[in-house]
Amino acid sequence: MSTLAAGFVMMRWELLSAVMMFFASTLNVVCRRSSKNALAFIFTGVGISMAYWFVAGLLGITLSMELAHWRDIWAGLKELGEYIIVHTPPDWQIT
Repeated sequence: MSTLAAGFVMMRWELLSAVMMFFASTLNVVCRRSSKNALAFIFTGVGISMAYWFVAGLLGITLSMELAHWRDIWAGLKELGEYIIVHTPPDWQIT
């Protein structure tokens, strides 16, 4: 019994995301049948995000919400944008 309980504790986020994917899929079908396309689109997005969360949990990828990490990510994106702008030819057509 303790093995089963430990398994549920270790897999809680993966189980939650799997259940959320099931509910999102079910509600998506229900909304499509009743011609509520906007809600069906929202549930599709929820299902896709839960699938990403499920895979990230299985791979051990975590999202740290510390401000220092977000500053590092933003600095890297800013540096990448500057690099792209500097190395873009001046006669390059945007349209």
